[in-house]
Amino acid sequence: MPLTYVLDEHLRRHLWSAIRKHNSASVFTIDVARVGDSIELPLGSTDLELLRWAEKENRIVVTRDRNTIPTHLRAHLQAGHRSAGVFILRRQAKVEQIVDHLVLAAYAADPLTFQDRYDFIP
Repeated sequence: MPLTYVLDEHLRRHLWSAIRKHNSASVFTIDVARVGDSIELPLGSTDLELLRWAEKENRIVVTRDRNTIPTHLRAHLQAGHRSAGVFILRRQAKVEQIVDHLVLAAYAADPLTFQDRYDFIP
């Protein structure tokens, strides 16, 4: 079963558009939710709320937030919670590279590789 993702609030436009375009043209679709799409995860959700929702839904968080998310992930884990993982986008990453990485991870990676940690991608 492919990995699933949740996009942090600041990725709702450009990356979402690229993923939708990819999904309309490929059999290797990316299952992505976005902050703000669910009443359980509204716009303005905190990092800890995002991490708790992602844990419940078993989704990897995709974010550009390199400043606070690592600290919040550590606190989340220390509180006894789990995480499917967090992907932090590199500053120089192009949208096409990010989409390619998400597809490859979703279909070819072992989910345990990302569990309870964050990784910089692509």
